[in-house]
Amino acid sequence: MNCGLNFRPTSTFTREDIEASVSGNPFEEKNRLIIRLDQVARSEELQAKLSRTDWDMVVVDEAHKMSASFWGGEMKVTKRYRLGELLGRISRHFLLMTATPTTAKKKIFRCSCALSIRTVLKVVFVEGVHEVDVSDIMRRMIKEDLRRFDGRPLFPERRAYTVNYQLSTPEQALYDSVTDYVRTQFNRAEKLLDDKRKGTIGFALTVLQRRLASSPEAIYQSLRRRRERLEKRLQEVKSLVGAPASSWSPDNQLPLFDDDDWDDFDEAPAEEAEILEELVMDAATAALTAAELQEEIAILQELEGQAFRVRHSGTDRKWEQLATIIQDDEHMVDADGNRRKLVIFTEHRDTLRYLQERITTLFGRDEHIVHIDGGLRREDRRVIEDRFRNDPDVHFLLATDAAGEGINLQRAHLMINYDLPWNPNRLEQRFGRIHCTGQTEVLSSLESGRRWHP
Repeated sequence: MNCGLNFRPTSTFTREDIEASVSGNPFEEKNRLIIRLDQVARSEELQAKLSRTDWDMVVVDEAHKMSASFWGGEMKVTKRYRLGELLGRISRHFLLMTATPTTAKKKIFRCSCALSIRTVLKVVFVEGVHEVDVSDIMRRMIKEDLRRFDGRPLFPERRAYTVNYQLSTPEQALYDSVTDYVRTQFNRAEKLLDDKRKGTIGFALTVLQRRLASSPEAIYQSLRRRRERLEKRLQEVKSLVGAPASSWSPDNQLPLFDDDDWDDFDEAPAEEAEILEELVMDAATAALTAAELQEEIAILQELEGQAFRVRHSGTDRKWEQLATIIQDDEHMVDADGNRRKLVIFTEHRDTLRYLQERITTLFGRDEHIVHIDGGLRREDRRVIEDRFRNDPDVHFLLATDAAGEGINLQRAHLMINYDLPWNPNRLEQRFGRIHCTGQTEVLSSLESGRRWHP
C-alpha cells in the first residue's frame, strides 16, 4: 500500500537523535518517526518526552507484544502494554497490526482489544459475565479464511506431523541427572532467595533443561560454559577474603528481573532473547557462599563429563530420526528425483552447529547448507536468504528463531522443528516464513517428540 509518506533512513529513531536533540525532546523534532518498541518501553525518560507530543497516526507492527493477562482477578500489564496506553493517548488514529495469532484465552484477548479504545478499559473481566464487542474496532482473520478474488484460498493447506523417538539408556540417564540437578537448585532458590533472584535462577534452570531436550551438544556446551563461569566466580569470591560479606553477590553481574521483564522477554526479538538467555543461564546460581559455589561446581563437573560421553558416544536417537527423514522420506525429493529445499529450525546455536556438522558428514560436503542465527548481521542474513531461495545447490537452511522474523523463505515448503520454542507464537512465526503469500505448494512440517496444536 502506497500512502504517499516518505520514510527515509533518517526517520529511524536512534541514540544519536537523543544526544543531538536541540530542544531536549527528540520526538518533537520529526514529523515521521520509526522507533523500536522496547527502546521506549524500557525507558521512563523517553516515555516522559513522548508523552509531551501528539501524532496524527501511530501504527504498531507486531502489536501482539503489547499484551496483558489476568492473575487473581486483576489485569496484569507489561511495559509494552503501558507504552501502548501512552501511544493511544497521544494519537488521533491508532492502528495495531499483527500477523501472529492471539491467545485463545478470551480475557487476555480483551486486554489487547482495550488498547484500540481511546479510553483504555479499566475493568475486571469475569469469565461468562463481562463481554466486550470489538467488531467496530478490530478485524481478526486466520489464514485459512483468506480468499482470492475468484474465491480460491490465498494460502495453501498446511499439514503437521509428529515424529516420536525413544531415548537411549545413556541419554535417559543424562536427562534424569540434569533434571535432578535443576530440581535441587530450584528448590534451594525457592527457600532462600528474594523474588527477583529466585525468578532469575528459575529461568536459568528452565533454559538448561530445555537445552537438554534439544541435543547432546547443546546440553554439553551449556554445562561446560556454566561450570567455567561459576569457577571464575569462585575465584573472584576467594580473592575477597577479608572483605565485607556484602561486597560480593552470586548475581552481582546479572540483571535481575521482575515479572514484567519476564513477560517482555517472552516476546523479545529472537537475537535479543538469545543474548540474554546465554548471560543468565551461564551464571545465575542459588549458591550464597564459596562452599556452596564449590559444591555446585563439583556437581556440574560430573554432569559435564556425563554429557561429554553421551555427545561422543555416536548414539543420538533424535538425530537418527532426522537423518532417516532427510535421506529416505519421499517428501525430500520431487517427481524428477531432485532434492527439495528444507528449513530446519532449532532454538539453540549449539544445536544448529551440531546439526550442520552431522548433515555435512552425512552427505560428504557442506556447500548445500546455509544457516541463520542471532549472531549474524541483517545484511548477512539477506545474502543467505537469497542463496537459499535461488541457488539450486543449497538444499538445507538451518536456523534459530532469528530467521523466524521478517524473512521470506517460500521457495521451500518443507520445514522441520528440531525442537519447539518456549512461546508457541514463535512456532507460528516459523510457519509464516514459508506459509506466506507466493507459496504454491502444500506446506508440510515435522515436529520432534510432541506436537503443539495451533
